[in-house]
Amino acid sequence: MKTEVLDIDTSRRRIVDLTNDVRSFCSAQSDGLCNVFVPHATAGVAVIETGAGSDEDLLDALERLLPRDNRYRHAHGSPGHGADHVLPGLVSPSVTVPVAAGRPLLGTWQSIVLVDLNVDNPRRSVRLSFVAG
Repeated sequence: MKTEVLDIDTSRRRIVDLTNDVRSFCSAQSDGLCNVFVPHATAGVAVIETGAGSDEDLLDALERLLPRDNRYRHAHGSPGHGADHVLPGLVSPSVTVPVAAGRPLLGTWQSIVLVDLNVDNPRRSVRLSFVAG
């Protein structure tokens, strides 16, 4: 198994496109599976279309589902931080993508993104793992 850890700054973007990093990581591989995992309790990874408004639509939907107010039992940090801890229940902390001849088999409009609504911690690690098939 091959692994690599990406260090991501989310201070300017709540959704960060990881697709090129994943493609680069997989390029030296053959056939197998690539797992993208964020080891944080307040972030997730998704496969969505980016650049056509879907990323902003996802943020809007998450803000409606997870309002940043004082309703959460998990109450430390910035106002509404409890919502950040619920996020991984809706946006999984990992995705696994099949790889053939070193290319992730994503659909035409699919991108792999890091989703991070937590304003308290803008530094994220993302672990890429490849298992040969």
